Amino acid sequence: MKSSRGTWGIRLLIRALTLALGVLVFWLLGFLLGDIASIEGPDYSEIEAKYVDPALYEQQSALQQQITDLEREITGAREQQEIVRSSSQNLQNTINQMLQLQRISVEKNVAQNETDRATLATSQASFLEYQAKFQELNQQIARLVSQQQKLEQEKSTLDRTIEENRKPAEREFQELNQAHRIRLAAYQLALLVPVLLVAAYFLARRRDSLYYPLFLAVGGGTLVRVVIVIHDYFPERYFKYIITIALIVVVARLLIFVIRLVAHPKREAIVKQYREAYERFLCPVCEYPIRTGPRKWLYWTRRTVHKVLLQPGSADSIEPYVCPACGSALFEPCDACKKMRHSMLPHCEHCGAAVDPVKDRVTGSSA
Repeated sequence: MKSSRGTWGIRLLIRALTLALGVLVFWLLGFLLGDIASIEGPDYSEIEAKYVDPALYEQQSALQQQITDLEREITGAREQQEIVRSSSQNLQNTINQMLQLQRISVEKNVAQNETDRATLATSQASFLEYQAKFQELNQQIARLVSQQQKLEQEKSTLDRTIEENRKPAEREFQELNQAHRIRLAAYQLALLVPVLLVAAYFLARRRDSLYYPLFLAVGGGTLVRVVIVIHDYFPERYFKYIITIALIVVVARLLIFVIRLVAHPKREAIVKQYREAYERFLCPVCEYPIRTGPRKWLYWTRRTVHKVLLQPGSADSIEPYVCPACGSALFEPCDACKKMRHSMLPHCEHCGAAVDPVKDRVTGSSA
């Protein structure tokens, strides 16, 4: 006897727990793969030390420090120059005002006192002094800028030399790092592939097992992790081929499964097909309408069977009936109680006597 599948609530709970278990398996495998990925790879600094002289880095650092110091001195000199320019402009304004007053005094024939003349002379002397200071700062800034440019040229030459020496180091590091990534991928796949194969074996060989959802959860979580590892560690041009080939294999396997299911259906599927056909008053073999009793002169299809209205007070009279389209026996007397029963259903509705309609039909067809 076929075991009960449980209520829809139980089935829904089983599916939900299967999904939750698959997620937990996915997380667990992620933790394990994370530990594998934490294995240290090649050290670029060690590789670079074989190709680039450390003295070059020291010289580069010293040049950069000198350039920074010069930039700071240039900034300070320009700030001083700005102060001198501001003071010089203020003195120039003062001298212009004093000269204007002196011109007015001359026009009015008023003698200029000694204090004003002394102040004017002092202002002119200070103005000339600021002008000299401004020129001196200009020369200092020009000298510092020249030194900075020279140091920057030296540093640029040194940078090119270091960059040229780095190229073989970078090539070696990329080769070693790629080998390290392949090694990590091999370690991770060595963990995942056996788990996936075991889960696939049980999924293929234990489809009717009570613990099929367990195998499905483990296999699903592992498969997702395998896809992620392949995507992370293999180049994209290889990844697309791997995924495409894998999908081709999966689809081909499903197609073969469906073809076999149609060519050699399971007993449960055949019985379900017969039962659903009887419910719609259609022949289970060719789906020709079962026209017997009050439905003898009616027309319906699989979709319209429930819309057909019978005459009030009419009842289905059960009598031996054979499909006129394919010749399949649809109603016949029961061997146990002699009452009419469905020929293609496993039990008599009156006495419950059991037969195997699938086996009998295959035997009859072979004969």
